[in-house]
Amino acid sequence: PARRSFAKSVNFGLLYGMSAFRLARESELTLPEAEAFVKTYFERFPRVRHYLESTRRQAIEKGYVETLLKRRRYFPALQAEGGGQQGAMLRRAAEREAVNMPIQGTAADIMKLAMINLHRALAERGLNGHMILQVHDELLLEVPEDEVAETTELVCEVMENAYPLDVPLKVDAHSGTNWGELKG
Repeated sequence: PARRSFAKSVNFGLLYGMSAFRLARESELTLPEAEAFVKTYFERFPRVRHYLESTRRQAIEKGYVETLLKRRRYFPALQAEGGGQQGAMLRRAAEREAVNMPIQGTAADIMKLAMINLHRALAERGLNGHMILQVHDELLLEVPEDEVAETTELVCEVMENAYPLDVPLKVDAHSGTNWGELKG
């Protein structure tokens, strides 16, 4: 779990602009090792670099980026001229946000679709479970004990099919008497 967590943070970090310096600071790597890691990462995954560059370029040229479902976010800081050092810092931050938005925004869009579809599916099946909380990519439902198995199966089915993607969505479902029990 610790290695998976580290790998996940490095992957997302590099996607969203983590520098070799920050990688070295947050890991046990030396700065030269971190620089080599970043270089090798983008050599092995050239389409990631292309995505980052093309998304950044679109945000600068058009002033916005979109999710897969066409929801837009505008970045006026990328259209602004001048501003000195503070303006440059704001533009770099806006570029990082612009690269992040299509990924995180699409995930949010898919979660919203899943929640709408799950609400309908629970009602159609006559199940008494209710969504009570959504945190990022997790849903917490309150479900009568005798409906846990059927509801769990339905939740997985609805969430995994919320939006068609080339890469399948996978869902993990857990049950317990309280949320803390599920997180352990």
